[in-house]
Formats: sequence, C-alpha cells, structure tokens
Amino acid sequence: MHVMEPTPNLNLVIVDENPIRAAILEDGLREAGFTQVIRIGETANLLARIYAIDLDVIMVDLENPSRDVLEQMFQVSRIVKRPIAMFVDQSDTASIQASVDAGVSAYIVDGLKKERMKHILDLCISRFNAFSRLQGELDRAKSALEERKVIDRAKGILMKAKQLTEEQAYALMRKTAMNENKKIVEIAQSIITAAELLR
Repeated sequence: MHVMEPTPNLNLVIVDENPIRAAILEDGLREAGFTQVIRIGETANLLARIYAIDLDVIMVDLENPSRDVLEQMFQVSRIVKRPIAMFVDQSDTASIQASVDAGVSAYIVDGLKKERMKHILDLCISRFNAFSRLQGELDRAKSALEERKVIDRAKGILMKAKQLTEEQAYALMRKTAMNENKKIVEIAQSIITAAELLR
C-alpha cells in the first residue's frame, strides 16, 4: 500500500496541453510550497512519459476532454498507483463515474483556481490513502477466503481418504505444517495436488 503525506517534498506532475492553464496549476502549487513540479505538455504516449518520472502525485488538466483522452487518463490511473487529481471544465455523470471506477482520487469540474491547489492536493492524497487502505483490506479478505476454500477442500480429501473427522483432518494438516515449517494452506494445496494426480 502506497501511503503518503502532503509534504513540500512531493514530486508533482502536471499533465496539461494548455500552457496558460498549466501555469495556473503550477503557480498555485509553488505558492503552497510545492517546488518539485514537472509539466508534461502533451498527452501522446502519456503512460510511457509518466513511467519515466519518479512521481508522487499527478495533476491532470483536460479542459474539454474527448472520450479517447479520458480513456487514456483512466488507463494511467488504473496502472500508475498514485493519487491523481483531474481538472475538467465540464463533465457528465458517466465521466465522473468512469473516473471514480478508474481510481481517480479527485475529479474537479470548473475548479481551476490557483488558491485551491493546496486544498485539492490534500484532498486528493487523503482520498487515495483511504482507497488504498480499503483496497488492501479487500485484497486480504479475498486472500483469506481463498485460503479457507483450499483448506476446506483438503480437509474433505483427508476425511474421505483416512476416515477422519473434520477436527482430526485439520489437526493433521496443522501438525504437518508445523513439522515442515510451512503454512497450513501450503500443506492443503499439496494434498489437493496429490489427490488430483492420483485420480
């Protein structure tokens, strides 16, 4: 999980084809104390350009984005696990929903004012961190569920093959795991693999 704090040492990237609008973003960030600001002036090959930079937060200004440009930004958002603030002049519900689904941390419609940059950056980072925590919890819950399924399946195989109760089958797996210095789920997976080979 990539958790960060809104400190002046952050490496910020501005993606904006309009130099005047980019200057508003950059001035607002610099006045708020953020000095490490890089601007990308065109959206062509954006993912490769962003990958080449050691960045912490991406600020994207799209003015009146086309569907293709929005989709490219959402692709960046899904792949680059960093907070992204997206500024647009006008939008629709579908675009906002798509941006949220893609992981954009802050979607700002008609809000390009330099005095708001610090607040927006703080909001963007806090939302990103909250989402990362939730995603981490969800991933751990999914992993635990998958492990439980594997262990239950292995218990069933042992119960049938060795005429054991559920408690005895689990105890045997736990003892084997301790003896071999492995996790129970690893022993369970070995039992399942062996059973499939012996069919």
